[in-house]
Amino acid sequence: MAINLQKGQRETIGAPKFTIGLGWDTNSSSTGSAFDLDASVFIMGDNKKILTDDFFVFYNNPKSPDGAVEHTGDNLTGAGDGDDEQIIVDLSKIDPRATEICIVVTIHEAESRRQNFGQVRNSFVRIFDSATNVDILKYELEEDFSIETAVEFGRIYKKDNNWKFEAVGAGMKGGLQDYLNKYN
Repeated sequence: MAINLQKGQRETIGAPKFTIGLGWDTNSSSTGSAFDLDASVFIMGDNKKILTDDFFVFYNNPKSPDGAVEHTGDNLTGAGDGDDEQIIVDLSKIDPRATEICIVVTIHEAESRRQNFGQVRNSFVRIFDSATNVDILKYELEEDFSIETAVEFGRIYKKDNNWKFEAVGAGMKGGLQDYLNKYN
């Protein structure tokens, strides 16, 4: 049975191979434009900076150079139930310099489409065993991000040689470039 996390809660993952599933529902009628949310992953070292540009994994760079993190593709609509985007992780392959994996979701062209996370509901991040499809943990974002156009859903970090997940749920008014500036 999956552990349901609250904001700020941390939990050991306990599996070297897993999938990160991210999901959301949108209210497209509020702006007249379709929503395109994008999941991105920043693989960082002790200095909280991306190891190299290739360790920024997203729809245009779907796989990290060590083969440890792979984005399965961009969902342009978010339609349907369940995960809207997934990222496959194999920590047995991760670069030894890596100590943190930051999971961010941004709204594509949010400013020009006048969209924000206040128009997004039922957002969640879950980590599940890739082999059995059984949830290990799940974090449902309950905050109302009325002006934010990007949200850090969670982070996976290494502590005492164990990989843990922290439910972050922190919004940012800005886009993917703002996260690139922060982590580069």
